[in-house]
Amino acid sequence: MTAQAGKIRHARQKIVLLRIVFIIYSLAVSSSNPSNRQAVQAMYAQHHSWLVQLLRRTVGNSEQARDLAHDTFERVLRSGAAETLAEPRSYLTTIAKRLAIDSHRRRVIEQAYLDDLARTPEATAPSPEALALVAETLDALCIMLDSMSARERRVFVLGQFEGRPYADIAVMLNISVHTVQRDMTKAWKHCYAAIYN
Repeated sequence: MTAQAGKIRHARQKIVLLRIVFIIYSLAVSSSNPSNRQAVQAMYAQHHSWLVQLLRRTVGNSEQARDLAHDTFERVLRSGAAETLAEPRSYLTTIAKRLAIDSHRRRVIEQAYLDDLARTPEATAPSPEALALVAETLDALCIMLDSMSARERRVFVLGQFEGRPYADIAVMLNISVHTVQRDMTKAWKHCYAAIYN
């Protein structure tokens, strides 16, 4: 195995470890409400196999479907909403589809980064720590963007990533400049919460 291939394998291992640490941390800080936990356990027993089948058809991979189903129930546990759900399958479907989209987006970004890394000359290749930091930052960015409403996310991306002025964003989205300012403020609050909470 070449040194470059070893670095790519090491970067992938770091990415997987970072995800595992994030899941463990999320479970540790999640609500410990016993009745919510029991409701999630009952929901898991009743709907897990159905959700895995749904996700297997969606993503085409049974291992990834099981991982996404686990992440879905973990998200339900953290939300604390399991006891009050009238339609658990539609709630699970919504969360699972969003997680599948996030997972696909993350894999595309990771693969593009790894492809770029493979083309990088050995002397300029980033260290494993830098790779882990990039992966962690990308995950945090995806989570932070997903915490915003669709319009807030669009305003934030147009303003911060594409550099468009507020007036142009207002015209593009058919909203007022004041609404753009308000949405941008809310988006920055999500950023602050992601960094400091």
